[in-house]
Amino acid sequence: MRLTVRIAAFMALVCAMALPAHAEYAVLVSGTRLHINGFERVGDRVLLHMQGGIVSVAAEELLRIEPEEVFQPVMAPIVPEGDSPTAPYSEFIKAAAAKYSLDPKLLECVMAAESNFNPRAISSKNALGLMQLLPETAQRMAVKNPFDPAQNIEGGARYLRLMLDRFSGNLTLALAAYNAGPDKVTLYGGVPPFRQTIDYIRRVTQRLAKSAPANSLPLGSSAPQHNSKTSQR
Repeated sequence: MRLTVRIAAFMALVCAMALPAHAEYAVLVSGTRLHINGFERVGDRVLLHMQGGIVSVAAEELLRIEPEEVFQPVMAPIVPEGDSPTAPYSEFIKAAAAKYSLDPKLLECVMAAESNFNPRAISSKNALGLMQLLPETAQRMAVKNPFDPAQNIEGGARYLRLMLDRFSGNLTLALAAYNAGPDKVTLYGGVPPFRQTIDYIRRVTQRLAKSAPANSLPLGSSAPQHNSKTSQR
């Protein structure tokens, strides 16, 4: 009875709100979240308008519509001269950051979010080491031993630099690509709607903001607003 009432109430909302002007998420009973530009009721089905097409789902399969989380794009910080990271493996971090023109603090923050500085870390998706490199990513980055801190950090730094270059220095998108994979970022036109990826970006950028000098510009202060939302591992 409760389910019937809930569905009826939601369908009334759907009928009253066809094709909203801003992007949202359709949450299905299965737990799947779909990034949509609009929706409309057609008989006993709901048409979900997505980038690249329309998906039709049964009305009873649609649990709710959620507002989109809006991210402020964060541009990659400029490498400060004379920066000296204090995290574990600081010498490896400093060397890799210099080689790939990255802020050492950025590498430190990514490493903290990825493995909490555990060189033997293995994720449920088989990402390995300090920078949590998938085996295929490690191979592409010429990392022969992903459990070797120096190799793993350099491989992670190289991959992060590739993501920054691919997404024009936008740190938000580069981090999303590092976590979820660049193809997912391209597919969704922004940060993919994965809770793990959203939380990951937040953890890294908040930690990075806390480590920034007090007189520096806030992260993202000069970045244009981005309204779109991996996991790689």
